Amino acid sequence: MAEPLLAPLLATAGLTKRFGGLVAASEVALAVLPGEIHAVIGPNGAGKTTLISVLAGELRPDAGTIHFAGLDVSRLGPARRAALGIARSFQVTSIFREFTALDNVALAVQAHAGHSFRFWRPAADDPRLREPARAALSEVGLSGRLDIPAAALSHGEKRALELAMVLAAGPRLLLLDEPTAGMGPADSAAMVRLLGGLKERLAIVLVEHDMDAVFALADRLTVMADGRVIASGAPEDVRRDPAVRTAYLGEDGPA
Repeated sequence: MAEPLLAPLLATAGLTKRFGGLVAASEVALAVLPGEIHAVIGPNGAGKTTLISVLAGELRPDAGTIHFAGLDVSRLGPARRAALGIARSFQVTSIFREFTALDNVALAVQAHAGHSFRFWRPAADDPRLREPARAALSEVGLSGRLDIPAAALSHGEKRALELAMVLAAGPRLLLLDEPTAGMGPADSAAMVRLLGGLKERLAIVLVEHDMDAVFALADRLTVMADGRVIASGAPEDVRRDPAVRTAYLGEDGPA
């Protein structure tokens, strides 16, 4: 007897976003299953970051729908989507450089709980904030760097810290925009191992230019060009797709 098909955790249909006369995303259909890493790739200007911003609620679509965990979230803002379990990280780190790694993540826990930033200083030693923060830092391999100011962390450690801040919110879906950007080979490999370890506990939409990272991590790929989806499926099927080779990967495939 065949196993039942999983319902998508995230599904879009006809998703379109325009900026004046520019159509940045056009009728995008995307389905992300629970516990999978779904990579979105394409050349610069393909619409990938616009798509992530629309999924996060930071940009409102001009047409189409977004369903998350069976709910229509198409018109919800980022705070409401975050409360439902959608979390995003950015290409550029967004940490407080003067705070320690532990303070940064504790602040993220506090913000997710809905408390005002004005109460940060009195709450800095609150175990309800510190313990989840310690757990998130341990998960990303920074348990030995708790008391280091964020400014003193390496680039790879800063990206891991940002990921810990996102994980502290207990998301069901991560939207990751270029998590290996600016990293050397060692840091990039460490991030790939870290993201691979999150597999099956939560779903990830991954926008990434590093094709080695993409093919090491992705369960499925969606390829965009000029705001449209030109291919979607298993990595090896997409790798062999003539339209993908022509539009993005090149005739010889990824380097």
